[in-house]
Amino acid sequence: MSATTKVAKAPHPGKAFRGKGKKTQDPLPVADRLKRLYTSLIAQIDGGHWKGAEKTCDKILRISPSDADALKTKLFVNLQTEQYGKALELIDSSPAEASLQGKLFEKAYALYRMKREEQAQGILNEIKSKTEAAEADEMVERGMMHLEAQLNYRQGNYHAACELYQQLLDSSEHSSEEHYDIQTNLSAAQTYLDFINSGYLQAIDETLASSPAVALALRDIENLPPPPISFSSGGTATLMTVTPTKGNAEDEITKKKVRAKRIPKGVIPGVTPPPDPERWIKKSQRSKPAHGKKGKGRATGATQGFTTDNADKPVVPATSGGAKGRKKK
Repeated sequence: MSATTKVAKAPHPGKAFRGKGKKTQDPLPVADRLKRLYTSLIAQIDGGHWKGAEKTCDKILRISPSDADALKTKLFVNLQTEQYGKALELIDSSPAEASLQGKLFEKAYALYRMKREEQAQGILNEIKSKTEAAEADEMVERGMMHLEAQLNYRQGNYHAACELYQQLLDSSEHSSEEHYDIQTNLSAAQTYLDFINSGYLQAIDETLASSPAVALALRDIENLPPPPISFSSGGTATLMTVTPTKGNAEDEITKKKVRAKRIPKGVIPGVTPPPDPERWIKKSQRSKPAHGKKGKGRATGATQGFTTDNADKPVVPATSGGAKGRKKK
């Protein structure tokens, strides 16, 4: 081998594919894609993965917007996750061929859960009028009875709710979960109904028996006359006058309500003592002597240096103690 010959280097493993695009795979047919998505959807619903199931329904609807099974499944997921607003939007905005416009029971249930009882009752009456003409499924009929009983209970029609719950209880299996739920709802409705009919009277009697003071106060309230208070058109209290009898004309009493604006802050009428009437007079001229160390032993009403015993004697100025012992000049 000569010196001029060059040895070819082996290419880098990654250089062979550098700059080349990836292999493009042929997309799956629509039927196969939908089959895969529905397989995932069934597994998610069986496992209770509601968020994933909702996303899978959206994927199916992007491929086939009028897929009735995907729309019904998404409506079921929205009701399970208590997204009642989304359920109503889905029912109202679904295409006609998706057959969601006939989901009146689900719409009434969503309105009931959103506390729109009047609208839910109207839709329920519409469903009942339609099912009277044609025979309805037993499960649908029981669901309507449950919903009607709940609406009556929430609206205060406890007697109608008790009758519906009793019918459902008689036709349910004793070992089922529905039987236990109906018993609980029936007990709650019956409790309210008993209280309205006679329970409140028993509660009043028990209160009066346990508290004699309350019973005496209630008895006195019944015998009290109406208060003689009159109000003007503006809503403020005016002058109250008690009309005297003929024999006691001197006992006429006129009471005037004190305005709240004229009462100083921190003063309670009838509790706070009145102010001193001599508060505007000098302390030295008041009838009561001043208290405290400064006023102790001080004469009032005279000037400094005035005495009554030595009024005729001349006032001699006092000499200082330092002048004692000085020589006279």
